[in-house]
Amino acid sequence: MEFIDKYLTEAGETLARLDRSAIKRLLSLLVEARARGARVFFLGVGGSAANASHAVNDFRKLADMEAYAPTDNVAELTARTNDEGWESTFVEWLRVSRLRSSDVVFVLSVGGGSAERNVSANLVKAIDYAKSVGASVCGIVGRDGGYTASRADVCVVIPPVNEAMVTPHAEAFQAVLWHLLISHPGLARNTTKWESLTGHPGVAP
Repeated sequence: MEFIDKYLTEAGETLARLDRSAIKRLLSLLVEARARGARVFFLGVGGSAANASHAVNDFRKLADMEAYAPTDNVAELTARTNDEGWESTFVEWLRVSRLRSSDVVFVLSVGGGSAERNVSANLVKAIDYAKSVGASVCGIVGRDGGYTASRADVCVVIPPVNEAMVTPHAEAFQAVLWHLLISHPGLARNTTKWESLTGHPGVAP
């Protein structure tokens, strides 16, 4: 029980310390993006890649926003990794997708990438490319947010309440936050199945 209590206490502390103003700015960015017909490209690696796939589903189905994740196309991802190298996987995918200045690149990551340490270099290159074409960049990341936090227009950093547990808390709260966003009246467009059956107007599953 000791570990369970500690983990859940840390989760509560993380929740209490989240930057509400940053979340509000992220919401505003997305509301404005939908109003101009922007596409949202979710980028993530590892557990954050799985979160990106889930977020794409929710933004498309519940918020009526056109959204994509390069990691959903395993064939292209592995082909580019094999033929061109890992660093270019996301930037080349964005280039072929004709990333526009009206679009949004949404990074989900624990460390946010680091050019100096050569960590998540594909995120770093993708962010640079997005900025070069004038697209908006936002993110939900852990620790100090790394390259994403330093370059994004808006970035929510999951506060590290325990340095030994940054990754599980960061990836867990990515899900908490995007569900908050697509449940907010500013973005919510469609009701989820379960809530529709029970007569409640909820949106997030």
